[in-house]
Amino acid sequence: MDILRLLEDLGKMIEATPHFGPVTWGLNRDEISMQIAKVRASLPQELKSAVNTVRESERIIDTAREDATMTVESARKEAERVMAEAKKEAERLLEQARLQQEKMVHESEILKLSKAQSEEIRNAADRDAMQTRRGAEKYAYDVLTQLEGVVGKVMTSVEGGKQALQPQKEAPLPVNRERTRV
Repeated sequence: MDILRLLEDLGKMIEATPHFGPVTWGLNRDEISMQIAKVRASLPQELKSAVNTVRESERIIDTAREDATMTVESARKEAERVMAEAKKEAERLLEQARLQQEKMVHESEILKLSKAQSEEIRNAADRDAMQTRRGAEKYAYDVLTQLEGVVGKVMTSVEGGKQALQPQKEAPLPVNRERTRV
């Protein structure tokens, strides 16, 4: 349906066709180019505007897709980084607890206390890891919510473009019965 694109393609085909001087396969290249220019000039401005609106909508959608992909990737990397830090911290705390436990094993009266403290540290590490994970998930959710808003705006723009292109139910346009000589 993109008449302008078809005309551009036809012009490119003429330019790419082997020729000798102004003549291409028995056709006058200048005359063909002139006829293409006349067809372009006779197209209604609304059609040209509609084509530009569609192209702009496609560009906006492509940009939004790229932004969405980059945002999701960024959120994923941030979540992975936060999870890795939480895991390292948990491992450090567990190692600290293990070392503390070994030290206290040698002291028989303090054995029960060391087990309790070790369990407390382990539980604290698990809680910290869970809180960090929840924070990362909330961050990813917030990013996706923002992305949803951007996509909603793009969809509104697309709907507006579609409505602008929808045929109106008013009186039909007059038909020009004059033909251009080809």
